[in-house]
Amino acid sequence: MGAFAEFAPRRHGTPAAVTVRAATVDDLAAVERVQDGAGQALLLDGIRAAILDSRRYVVVAVADGATDGEIAGWAKTHLHPRSDGEAPAGHYLGGVTVVPSWRRRRVATALTEARIAWIAERADRAFYVVNARNAASVALHERWGFREVARAAAFHGVTFAGGAGVLLAADVSGW
Repeated sequence: MGAFAEFAPRRHGTPAAVTVRAATVDDLAAVERVQDGAGQALLLDGIRAAILDSRRYVVVAVADGATDGEIAGWAKTHLHPRSDGEAPAGHYLGGVTVVPSWRRRRVATALTEARIAWIAERADRAFYVVNARNAASVALHERWGFREVARAAAFHGVTFAGGAGVLLAADVSGW
């Protein structure tokens, strides 16, 4: 499985019925299952630290009506208190991971809207960095006004497979 979702902008499934909420440390095992299901590694200590950090926001999308509270996906934010080259200080959207069977059902959209709303309560601009080859993520974020600011091999310590990353920003002051 690839590192990110295949870009297929015209392919959609039935919108999922999910509830997005703040993650708790009790969600760590479920988040790990989401990562495993998507074929991606995860450092649980880092996610635990993010959940416990009031300057960050970690969210999960819980399938509505699921008796076991199935988590369809999760996402997080980062706070970078200092600029790093072309990457300014500020709140950044972190990665979004959605279980493959829940993809193309607006789960990533719900997770992203929740994080943007949280950032908008704290700042006028939101940022995110992405691999330049991740067309699905770039297209997803365009609807919220994210536009390219810079390209580089690394931003705030994040490096990119293939060597090219993109820094994007959006005005969230009107949220």
